[in-house]
Amino acid sequence: MKFRESIDMAVKTLTANKFRSALTMLGIVIGNASVIAVVAIGQGAKQFTQQQLEAFGPNQLTIYASDGNNPGLSNEAAEIVLSDVTAITEQAVAVKEVAPQISSNYRLSYQGRFLSADVMGTTPGILYVRNLSMQQGNFFSNIDERQNTQVAVLGSAIADKLFNNQNPVGKTLQINGLSFQVIGLLKTKGASLGVNPDETVYVPITTMAQQLTGKKSPNGIPIDYLELSAQDKESIRAAAFQVTNILTRRHGKKDFNVFANKSLQDLMANITGTLGLVLIAIAGISLLVGGIGIMNIMLVSVKERTKEIGLRKAIGATEEAILSQFLIESIIVSIVGGAIGTGIGVSGILIIGVLTPMPALIPAGAIILATGVSGTIGLVFGVVPARQAAQLDPIVALRGM
Repeated sequence: MKFRESIDMAVKTLTANKFRSALTMLGIVIGNASVIAVVAIGQGAKQFTQQQLEAFGPNQLTIYASDGNNPGLSNEAAEIVLSDVTAITEQAVAVKEVAPQISSNYRLSYQGRFLSADVMGTTPGILYVRNLSMQQGNFFSNIDERQNTQVAVLGSAIADKLFNNQNPVGKTLQINGLSFQVIGLLKTKGASLGVNPDETVYVPITTMAQQLTGKKSPNGIPIDYLELSAQDKESIRAAAFQVTNILTRRHGKKDFNVFANKSLQDLMANITGTLGLVLIAIAGISLLVGGIGIMNIMLVSVKERTKEIGLRKAIGATEEAILSQFLIESIIVSIVGGAIGTGIGVSGILIIGVLTPMPALIPAGAIILATGVSGTIGLVFGVVPARQAAQLDPIVALRGM
C-alpha cells in the first residue's frame, strides 16, 4: 500500500470515529497547551521582575543602618549621616551618583485642596539613581540643598490630584504648614515593586531634615538610607567594597548593610528559572499521560477492527502495511492534538498579556519542542497497538469475529 493511501485511510478511520479521536487527542492538547503556557509565563515573569528591579536605576546599591547582632534589621541606634554621604561621594571612585533619603508622610494643601503624600528629602543624584526624568521645570540643585531652600519637585500623580491637571510649576503649595515653591514636574514612571515616584514629593534633604522632620543627631543629619549607582555593571563589587571600607572606618564598626540590586536580580532569575523547570516537568507529565491515552485507545481500536485487519491480511496486506497504518493514525492524532494545544497555549499567553502586566512572550522554542515531543509520543506509544495489529493471524481474526 502506498504511503498516501495509508494516510487517506487513517484520516477516514479517525473522522469516522470523531468522539473517540477527540478523546484520544485531549491529553496531547492539554499537555502541549500546558508546556507552552508554562514556559511563556516563566519567561514573562522573569522579564517582568528584571524590568521592575532595573526600573529603580542602573547598577544600584542600597546602604542602610543595621544592628550588628541582627544584620537584616534596621536599628535606630546605628545611623548613617549626611557627612557619610559626602565622604562616599569624595572617596569612592567606583560610585557615580549618590542619593541619600529621608522620607515621611505629610499633609499637602493648595487652594483648599488637601492630600496626604510621601515627601522625600534627597539630592539631585536621585534622578540618576532612580532613573527619573523631568517633564517640566527643573530639579532642585546642590545650591538649593546648601541653602535649605523651600522648593519642591512633584510626581505626576501628586500634581494631577493637587493641581487638578494644571501646570504646577511656579505655584506654591503647603507641606505640613510650610510654603514650598514647585520648580519641577517629573515624567510619569509608574510603580516598581511597591515604590511609586509618581506619588512622591521631592525636596532638598537639608530642608527636609531641618524644617520638616526636625531629626537631630550628635553626628550630623541622620538619613533613612542611601541609594547609589556604580560607574557601570563591572564596578558594582568595587563600589560595594569601597563604601564598606569608608563607612567602617568612619563608624569604627560595621553597623550598616550594603545591598546590591543585581544580587536580587540574580536571585529572582534563579527562583523563576527553577520554578519554570518544575512547572515544565509537571506539564510534561500531561504529555506522557496523553501518550498513554493514545496507546490505550489504539489498542481498543485494534480490538474493534480485528475483522477488518483479518480481511486485509487475507487479501494480501503485509504486516508492514498494517503497522504503518496504525502508526500513521497515532501520529496524526498526536500532531493534530499538538497543533490544537499550541493554539490554545498561544491564545492563553496573549490573554495573560492583556489582563496582567507581564509581557506576552511567545516561546518559539517551547512550541517547536512541544509539537516535536507530541509527534514523537504518537510514534512511540503507537508502536505497541500497531505491532499487535500487524501480527494478528488473519484466520484467527476472521474466526474471532
